[in-house]
Amino acid sequence: MQLLFADQLGPHFDLGEEILLPVVKSQFSKRAYHRQKAHLILYALRARGVDKRVKLVELDSYRDLLADSRDITKLVNPTSYPFRRFAKEMSAEILPSRGFASSERDWDNYISSFKRLRLEDFYRQQRTRLGILMEGDGPVEGRWNFDSENRLSPPASGTGVKPPWFPKENEIDKSVREELDELERKGVRFIGVDGPRRFAGSREEALLALNWFIENRLDLFGPYEDAVDSREWSMSHSLLSAPMNLGLLDPIEVVRAAEKAYHEGKARIESVEAFVRQIIGWRDYVWHLYWHFGEDYVNSNALSADVPTPASFNSLDGSEIKANCLKQTIDSVSEYGWVHHIPRLMILGNHALQRGYNPRQMNDWFIDAFVDGTPWVMPANVIGMSLYADGGKMSTKPYAAGGSYLSKMTNYCGDCPLNPKVRVGENACPFTAGYWKFLDENQQLRSNHRMSNAFAGLKRLSDLEELREQESRRTSF
Repeated sequence: MQLLFADQLGPHFDLGEEILLPVVKSQFSKRAYHRQKAHLILYALRARGVDKRVKLVELDSYRDLLADSRDITKLVNPTSYPFRRFAKEMSAEILPSRGFASSERDWDNYISSFKRLRLEDFYRQQRTRLGILMEGDGPVEGRWNFDSENRLSPPASGTGVKPPWFPKENEIDKSVREELDELERKGVRFIGVDGPRRFAGSREEALLALNWFIENRLDLFGPYEDAVDSREWSMSHSLLSAPMNLGLLDPIEVVRAAEKAYHEGKARIESVEAFVRQIIGWRDYVWHLYWHFGEDYVNSNALSADVPTPASFNSLDGSEIKANCLKQTIDSVSEYGWVHHIPRLMILGNHALQRGYNPRQMNDWFIDAFVDGTPWVMPANVIGMSLYADGGKMSTKPYAAGGSYLSKMTNYCGDCPLNPKVRVGENACPFTAGYWKFLDENQQLRSNHRMSNAFAGLKRLSDLEELREQESRRTSF
């Protein structure tokens, strides 16, 4: 019998044997999950359990399996340190990891070849090894990267892209909602609003979501990849990260579908290349970095940031926030359990970096509040890229930005009572003020050559003392 974990639910994890699939709801009492994340997990488990070869078993803890694990003969290596330790305690055969476009051996070959950490090197090696968007020995259309074409601001009239595919709720959803209601009556706390479920939770749904994205949304993905628009919460993003992280889609089939759309003339190269880079480049890269950096990486705190995660984050309530970008992003996380990578990095992460929020707490928050949050995906993204808490292992400089960036790449500033061009005063933008506050309080970063212009600008500020006083008294954003 094969033991299956909750993020191994697709056919590429199925070894063809009888399957034991545990349902462990005690995880929801350990930390406050987003209600929609808990719903999606339980739905996916129940939907997989419809297969006659699958035996669903309700457990208080995975460790209950150790009492009598003789029938479990095989399992695919899990995706976190605690579960890998647990797997080694069992007598079952542990098969190599699945669900990614590269293996641990492929990562070792990359490290031995390049002897440095650089996404572009890894990505090109992936493209070459897998033969994706390649023409002979080189990339199609003679370029590896189309980033320069994919930085458009949100268009005034909207993108005009078709809305995402959404599942139709069914009897399993109804049953799961009743389960979660019962947990809440017993004192389990969730954050965020309840459904409707917006993310694929079964193999059949995942394929429908993939096909809809490829046919209707992929072509405009690239140009507006980094844009944030209050009218289009998902822009042209695929919403496939959650089903992929549940193991419902194999990333190789996802990128092959995108590549096929390019060759058939259905999607421009700028969009297809950007999407492929997110899947076989970035997604695989942060997966391997989870193991490369080690289990203690989540405790990194190079900037000595120790401010607790604020109540507005922990409750997902933006009602007391003035800054429109931050308010709407928090509210979007509450409503959907998801925002795309720019609100994560340049609004939530940027704010947390500027204000010195504790990196470990922020890492845990991102895992719990996002439907696609997993222990392996967040450390490199949050600890490394967003908060620079690793001191530069992941990124060559902190991703700190003021209101000018947000004014360019979002449409939030027009309706905001605060001015992105103002750093001191009643209508000062907390991101603009926070940017200079961050530099002022982290003078040790002067030695980073990529920060030289920023610190030269700080030196020229005529109102630095006023800014320091203002930010020392700040209690709201």
